[in-house]
Amino acid sequence: MFQAIKNQVKTLVFLSALTGLLLLLGNAFFGRSGLIIALILSLAINFSSYWFSDKIVLSMYRAKQISEADNPRLFKLINEVVMLAGLPMPKIYIIPNNNPNAFATGRNPKNAAVAFTTGILQILDDEELKGVIAHELSHVKNRDILISTIAATIAGVISYLANMLQWAFIFGSEEDNNPFAAILTIILAPIIAMIINFAISRSREYLADATGAKILKNPHGLARALAKLEHHSKLAPMNAPEGGASLFIVNPFSGRSLLKLFSTHPSTTERIRRLKEMRF
Repeated sequence: MFQAIKNQVKTLVFLSALTGLLLLLGNAFFGRSGLIIALILSLAINFSSYWFSDKIVLSMYRAKQISEADNPRLFKLINEVVMLAGLPMPKIYIIPNNNPNAFATGRNPKNAAVAFTTGILQILDDEELKGVIAHELSHVKNRDILISTIAATIAGVISYLANMLQWAFIFGSEEDNNPFAAILTIILAPIIAMIINFAISRSREYLADATGAKILKNPHGLARALAKLEHHSKLAPMNAPEGGASLFIVNPFSGRSLLKLFSTHPSTTERIRRLKEMRF
């Protein structure tokens, strides 16, 4: 319970930091008009991504919707978890890929979809797979698609403003401002926004782990699943577009990040440690 509250607080702090950076950058260099233009553009792009997120990402990874007759085992396990979670049954998709992974998408619980690679269905036992299912449905329950869209919108506005500042600096319309501060802002603002955005992603992964374990009252299946997925993802990284890496339960492309600050996923070792410390 404490870890769940801590992760919710972290998300709030990170979103506040993004908002503060946005207001500081906008007011310092462009005033209200520049801020509004960037906000409108970013909102339009990210709202479209949010509303059509399920179709976009499922198409990106060539996911195919299946029926219960196609995989009775998977449907049985998902049905058990949705009953415990108090959620409607999501649409179920299979991704034809040996990399063992899964993700959830959709703008709300009534429009949710959960996708599983063929690889994950081959290596996990029922208890482990239920842990993964509970984790993915926790993203739906916790409205993580909405939260990630809000974070992406703010980060997007910051990047737009930094880009506008770059062109203003090139064409000399910012002569009255400190050029050193302008150059520093152009370089650092998008990087800081990206780092905070990734931090939000990591905090939501921790929260989904905790929520999923709480739904099942059992953290051990997910802990074992994460260990297997980490190992097998390094052996068989996914050959697909990397744009949706943050959606998957573990990083499907490298299994780890060179720098924690630029990682969309927390350390798998730390996730397992936290799960094993949970008591019900």
